[in-house]
Amino acid sequence: MERATGLGGISKIRIRLHYTWFVAFVLVVVGIVVIFPAAYPMWQRIALGVAADVLFLASMAGREIVRNFVAVNRGIPVKNVTLFVFGGVPQIAEESTSPILELLLAAVGLLSSLIIAGIFYGVYFALAGTSAVLAAGLVQWLGFINIMLVFFNLIPGFPLDGGRTLRAFLWMKSGNYAWAMHITVLIGRGIGFLFIVGGILAVVLASEWFAGLLLVFVGWLLERAAAVIYRQVLLHKALHGVTAQDIMSGDYPLVDQQLSLGQLVHDYVLRTGQRYFVVVDEGGLQGIVTLRDIKSVPQKRWDSTRVGEIMIPASELRTAYPGQPGVSLLGQMDEWDIHQVPVLEGGRVVGVVARDDLVRFRSTRAELGM
Repeated sequence: MERATGLGGISKIRIRLHYTWFVAFVLVVVGIVVIFPAAYPMWQRIALGVAADVLFLASMAGREIVRNFVAVNRGIPVKNVTLFVFGGVPQIAEESTSPILELLLAAVGLLSSLIIAGIFYGVYFALAGTSAVLAAGLVQWLGFINIMLVFFNLIPGFPLDGGRTLRAFLWMKSGNYAWAMHITVLIGRGIGFLFIVGGILAVVLASEWFAGLLLVFVGWLLERAAAVIYRQVLLHKALHGVTAQDIMSGDYPLVDQQLSLGQLVHDYVLRTGQRYFVVVDEGGLQGIVTLRDIKSVPQKRWDSTRVGEIMIPASELRTAYPGQPGVSLLGQMDEWDIHQVPVLEGGRVVGVVARDDLVRFRSTRAELGM
């Protein structure tokens, strides 16, 4: 799974910021510094760039809030949205949507961008002719960027709105969601590679460094987004008809909550290489402790800190049952951004499913052509 940073939740929908935004933030600041006249001090242009970052992020988040509000009100359960620079990619299962609803969501996304652009241009016209020259220039630039995003989203490659539209039509015509997704994702990745090649040629042949690097970034962003979605599709396909007991591991370390972190590291972590440990008491689940939890404690305190002090208690854990569908389990992991789930039967731990197990399961089936 690609790295993403949580932005919190709105109406129970978790919005996560894709790591490519951090590159976008730098490019926006550089763009503002280059576009605005050198007569303004550098610190002022950089501050303006940071303000542009915040407003641009807010406009894209607002776009997705509107679209997912419509989705939820049409009965589509949306719990997670990964926000890319061009828009959000919600996690929506095939059985929860339809071609008509997909067309509606694509239209809402495009319309939202137009409305947001209109708002920025409205503010610009209100400020034009006043002494707030920098502020007027900033909102004009934001309006222009949102208009450009509308045109960019018309590209017929997933996960852009144009790709969503094409997928909906292909799905409607063939009745095969997986095939429609496969085609539009390949188109999205192909267009991404074309942008990258175009950006490299712009740098090499025309010495257009900023424009070339911008094209490369946009292409890389589109290719990465399409690749993320494609991996999710393959994983869902591989897990169809599979339950937790089929993929859970029975070979997991059980530890006592009275064990010190020093003993845990020496006797378990270093010897087994495991990154998570199930904490039990007489077979009953007490919690889970992970390598991340251990690293949160200074090493000098490992011998005096007990596992029970830092473990995630059972009351806060998401658990599974042996017959739970694998696709449901994957959705649970994605929704709560967790990497391992204990499997319980009669209140006792009978196994653990880790995200790595799901990925390995998919890879094995792919090697066999299944």
